Amino acid sequence: MTSGVQPEFRRAVAADVPAIVAMLADDKLGAGRERPGDPAYLTAFQAIDADPNQLLLVAEADGEVAGTLQLTFIPGLSRLGMSRALIEAVRVSTHQRGGGLGRRMVEFAIAEARRRGCGLVQLTTDASREHAHRFYERLGFVASHVGMKLVVD
Repeated sequence: MTSGVQPEFRRAVAADVPAIVAMLADDKLGAGRERPGDPAYLTAFQAIDADPNQLLLVAEADGEVAGTLQLTFIPGLSRLGMSRALIEAVRVSTHQRGGGLGRRMVEFAIAEARRRGCGLVQLTTDASREHAHRFYERLGFVASHVGMKLVVD
């Protein structure tokens, strides 16, 4: 963090989408798959914002969007009907990294999941992001499952 100001965590608004997309595109994986400025992002934002089981979170610090994550609440039948939360797309702007903002965002997401009655918080992270694996392990996450994906174009 560039200052001692505590970040404000809030639900993202449409005006935040360019900053969020810029963070998604700001690494070797995102650079190859994101297209900042594409109107598809605003359409996706509108769907996320309209869904009560979605929370697109931003961290605002020093007057700018400095971090983001998406939290999805998933009702389920297993584990006696336990709901779970899924954390995705955790990003911190380049100049805000290393100051604890990512940790505070994930802790906020865990608290929100607990507040909404979830009994489990889960996430996936790309296998190549070894620094992220260590980050999540320090927060108490355990690599207990094998994640798989199928791209359907």
